[in-house]
Amino acid sequence: MRTRKGSRYFGIAASAFLILCLYGHTWAQAPTARTKSTQRKAAKTEQPAQSFTLVGAGDIVSCKNPEGARATAKLIEQIPGTVFAAGDLAYESGSAAEFRDCYGPTWGRFKERTRPTLGNHEYVDPGAHAYFEYWGEQAGPVGKGYYSFDLGNWHIVALNTNCYAKNLGGCGQGSPQETWLKEDLAQHPDACIIAFGHHALFSSGVFAKHAVHPELRQLWQDLYAAHADLMLAGHEHSYERFAAQGPDGQADPEHGIREIVVGTGGRSHDLLGFAAPNSEVRDWQTFGVLKLTLAPGKYTWEFIPEEGKTFRDSGSGVCHNQPKTSEYQSVRRFWN
Repeated sequence: MRTRKGSRYFGIAASAFLILCLYGHTWAQAPTARTKSTQRKAAKTEQPAQSFTLVGAGDIVSCKNPEGARATAKLIEQIPGTVFAAGDLAYESGSAAEFRDCYGPTWGRFKERTRPTLGNHEYVDPGAHAYFEYWGEQAGPVGKGYYSFDLGNWHIVALNTNCYAKNLGGCGQGSPQETWLKEDLAQHPDACIIAFGHHALFSSGVFAKHAVHPELRQLWQDLYAAHADLMLAGHEHSYERFAAQGPDGQADPEHGIREIVVGTGGRSHDLLGFAAPNSEVRDWQTFGVLKLTLAPGKYTWEFIPEEGKTFRDSGSGVCHNQPKTSEYQSVRRFWN
């Protein structure tokens, strides 16, 4: 009797042991599967989104003294991406010979990946014919010179800031360029926005007539209304970064446009005067290029000096028009 009882108890204990082992195995396996799935999702979330590089400057090559342009061309040579050329590309008059003999051997080596805009020296010939012939379709419509393009979810607008140029029609409200700009921006309501042109609305240049161009205010107003992030310019042969501000110069850290004057392509140096309101960083003794790294919903900037110089500037910002994509949301969570 005891033997049969003992056998029965032994059988029950063995069955219980087997059941516990089975459930224990199942319990142990389930979290592992969940953990692997979570790891895959986390890895996918933390993958860096595609970014784009926009690099360049204005006021580039003098045929009489091309060393500065050669120095900045060496920098561009090492930086893949799209090049912006912010006007006054070939001194003194933007002639066909100057583009061929001076711009060509320096920044012209990056012609295929360059997006240009017009400076006042291109208009020594009132029609800027040599400029439009050199660049072809890359210059935008002949006689206008304004156009736009995209880098990922960033919308880039190239402006013709020579508001008094023959046949341009000015830059004021209702002008051909201003009308085009409003329509172009309306077609990109969710894009992060950068504009570039030759002249600056704000600058600390010594001579106000050369440095500050109030005729651009309406274009700025349109960009501000569209929540643009950056305005890049040249004309002053120096580097100057402004805090985010509105078209009337009021500081606006939440909605304002950050202007960066980068007339440091190699032509020469212009002395800066007293700092204008909202001016944050200035240098007038260094040739160099501005490198922008554009990612979904955010950007970084870096001024890279010519070899042998030490001035630098860098920082980052978040764009006003946040892209409504799952890719951006993943990056936003990753950065935060």
